[in-house]
Amino acid sequence: MNEWLWMSAGDLGRGIGAGEIDPVALTEAYLSAIDSHEASGRIYARTTRDRALAEAGAAAERARLGLRRSLLDGVPVSWKDLFDTAGVGTESGTALLRGRVPDADAEVLRNATAAGLVCLGKTHMTELAFSGLGLNPVTETPPCVNDPEAVPGGSSSGAAASVAFGLAAAGIGSDTGGSVRVPSAWNDLVGLKTTSGRLSLSGVVPLCARFDTVGPLCRTVEDAALLLAILEGGKPADLTGASLEGRGLMVLKTTAFDGLRDKPKEGFDRAIARLAAAGAVIEERELPEVEAAMALSPTLYAPEAYGTWKTEIEAHPERMYPPVLERFRGGKGIEAADFVAAWQELERLRRAYLAATAEYDAVLVPTVPIMPPNKALLEEDADFFVGENLMTLRNTRIGNLMGLCALTLPTGVPSAGVSLMAPPMAEEALLRLGAAAEAALA
Repeated sequence: MNEWLWMSAGDLGRGIGAGEIDPVALTEAYLSAIDSHEASGRIYARTTRDRALAEAGAAAERARLGLRRSLLDGVPVSWKDLFDTAGVGTESGTALLRGRVPDADAEVLRNATAAGLVCLGKTHMTELAFSGLGLNPVTETPPCVNDPEAVPGGSSSGAAASVAFGLAAAGIGSDTGGSVRVPSAWNDLVGLKTTSGRLSLSGVVPLCARFDTVGPLCRTVEDAALLLAILEGGKPADLTGASLEGRGLMVLKTTAFDGLRDKPKEGFDRAIARLAAAGAVIEERELPEVEAAMALSPTLYAPEAYGTWKTEIEAHPERMYPPVLERFRGGKGIEAADFVAAWQELERLRRAYLAATAEYDAVLVPTVPIMPPNKALLEEDADFFVGENLMTLRNTRIGNLMGLCALTLPTGVPSAGVSLMAPPMAEEALLRLGAAAEAALA
């Protein structure tokens, strides 16, 4: 059974369909692994044992009757602790929401349950999802699979750790500025940032609703495609016959390579060489629209985040981790007129970006320009925290600012990912390209 813990969600689903894996035994194996793992308390905020076993039992019966609801019917996954779960605490990694228990599941969780996924529990996360490092002294900081002294990336930190440490077949997270892709990259996983508006945010604790997205952290591109379909109640992308031959890929040189550190560069260079060897046509380009959009970022993110949480924050600021509190308060002095003007300018820049990249199948950047920073140093030095957090989210934020969908893949260099970005609502085409890239990078 131990080998089950390291299989892809798709392979587990095929095993259930073939009668080789019992969903109840599979769920018990994950629950047992969670119970016995030394870091499980730093990864899971709370497990939903009774729910998981009941869902697994129902999946086993459907499998026996030949009535499976999806390929992943009976496969256990984790949920970031900002997805509402009926009758179970959903606190978004903050003491401000301690004791918050919703009455209903988030819509994406309802869709997943309808497709037969098994809910293992809720994973730790960055406080209110407002940091890319994964450091959370208020609740817990999950471990990084490649460095026990480092942070795992955030804000979907526990989601990534649950998969990387074999404690879930996949994790469901959110991405506002990189929160799916950063922890996926630093833990050698596949992470899909969906287009804003593609997946429902109903029942998801917000950060910046105009940028918030839902997405999976998993082992394979196939898993990402299957989970996307399940989360929206649709059909998965057809990945058969995916090829890189003749596909046009653009390496974005603007901003994304400034201060790029050695290991991320090594991983990206390795990825580019392999993609080219597989037949991709790769060009490098500068895009001034990206630099202009990045300059707008402080006027866009912090005001919406602070506006969303001002009442709760100012009622009990002492409950927050000071660097995260200061990030929120950074939006305090932005005038409404400047916020509106920044959004209008961003929409113009988005149109210009899409026109400039229309001839390419995807735009490539190193997922994160730095390696996972040391946890103790981040806690000791507030300036180090601010600087590393800004660098961590810099490249991923490009996809959010430009309204794109994006996929990060492991490069073979630990904690170094490569990201492929595609136009909004082009997830199916991106996943096909990603499947071909995944094969080339293997």
